[in-house]
Amino acid sequence: MKIASGFVRRSVGDSHMVVPVGTRTRDIPGVIALSESGALLWEKLEQGATEDELVEALLAEYEVEREQAEVDVKAFVAELSDKGVLEE
Repeated sequence: MKIASGFVRRSVGDSHMVVPVGTRTRDIPGVIALSESGALLWEKLEQGATEDELVEALLAEYEVEREQAEVDVKAFVAELSDKGVLEE
């Protein structure tokens, strides 16, 4: 998976957000707020990470059970896919 073109991540202090640019501003008005873990997953997606790699990234960074990490990754990926942010 990979982030589609037309989106950039910005961080201001402890806040992380995804900003659509160019023609993407017509598709997604405003910004998408990311949690700290969402920002980590976004960074991995910029590198073309798979869902399994995203789960491993959460396990390496946070004290979380694998099952919960898998659920969280699936939800995150589904939300981004629904918004047209991901390329397969």
